[in-house]
Amino acid sequence: MEWVEPPKLPSLLLPNAPNLPIPILEVPTADLPSYKPLVVPPNTLRPPPGIEGINSDPESEEEDSNTNTSSTTTKPNIPPEAQIIQVPFTDIEVPMPTTTIMTTAATTAFISVAATLAATSLFKYLVMLMKPIFKQAWNKMTKKAGSSNLSSSSGQPDS
Repeated sequence: MEWVEPPKLPSLLLPNAPNLPIPILEVPTADLPSYKPLVVPPNTLRPPPGIEGINSDPESEEEDSNTNTSSTTTKPNIPPEAQIIQVPFTDIEVPMPTTTIMTTAATTAFISVAATLAATSLFKYLVMLMKPIFKQAWNKMTKKAGSSNLSSSSGQPDS
């Protein structure tokens, strides 16, 4: 058996890569955020018994506490026809719409749910009735289409 030289393929000589200096990178630094914490005493802070505080007048403390509670709780604007219901075992009052509005909302909800359930059951019944009819019609159409394809593919003229 003789050895055959492999075919010579064209080649391309590329120049060597240029020598670049190594980059000098500095170590990154960051300014860390800082803050001076605030010390805020609680509102209920009282001096120990036997020691008088800066504001030792109890009347002014009561006035301050009354003004603080009234300023933080604001009542929403309630229409005059709304009924106010007291939630048992709490100090919460909840406005409730008038009876005509509640009756309208309940009636609308009842009618929409009833209509949805009736339509669903009617649709299921119609599907049960129509499925055999559609299946039978589909089978007849596919048989007819299949027989016409066979006759046209056999080379016989259609009549």
